[in-house]
Amino acid sequence: MWQVSGAGRPRGRNAPRLPPAQRREQLLDAALRVVARDGLARLTMQAVAQEAGVAKPVLYALFPAAPELVAALLRREHAAGMAQVFAAMPADLRGTDPDEEFVAALMAFLDSVAADPSRWRLILLPSDGAPVGYRELLGAARDEMLCRGIELLGQGLRLRGGVAEVDVELIGHTLFGFAETLGRMVLSDAQRFPPARLRPVVHSLLRTVPRAPRDDAG
Repeated sequence: MWQVSGAGRPRGRNAPRLPPAQRREQLLDAALRVVARDGLARLTMQAVAQEAGVAKPVLYALFPAAPELVAALLRREHAAGMAQVFAAMPADLRGTDPDEEFVAALMAFLDSVAADPSRWRLILLPSDGAPVGYRELLGAARDEMLCRGIELLGQGLRLRGGVAEVDVELIGHTLFGFAETLGRMVLSDAQRFPPARLRPVVHSLLRTVPRAPRDDAG
């Protein structure tokens, strides 16, 4: 639980001077804490300045208005989240067990959600305070990830065998929605739905797509 208290919080006029890039990150970090505590719709410049321990002119020098601060925060967190997702996705499935790669990628995603819930709430649970442009950004990123996921799914099914005719696109959409649902479960109650508890569910999903039978004679 985030808390704001005047005690121990440095006064704005005593805040040390920082290079603009470092100050910018400090202010965005403070904005993220405010959003985690109060919600995006209730983010104010005063709350961010107080959380960062700076005078409001310091904040306004880098972000002249609240919409600019919100946009910068959302872009930063979205970029970081997408980097985590794409880093978890294998570049090529040849020479691997596609099922294990799928499990590893999905569990890496869920671990990221559990580690950075404030970030992933902005991505998986965008609030009414998010600008229209951000929702368009989320939609474009989702389409990109889905496209990449369908490519990997098709490659994985060819490698593992077992399905003569399958709608790869439909399965891809289903698996993507499944991953998003698990991520939202982690966000809703991390104590009740930790990634470790969800791992067996991920494995069970794969059993609905049978493998090619083993050639024991070989």
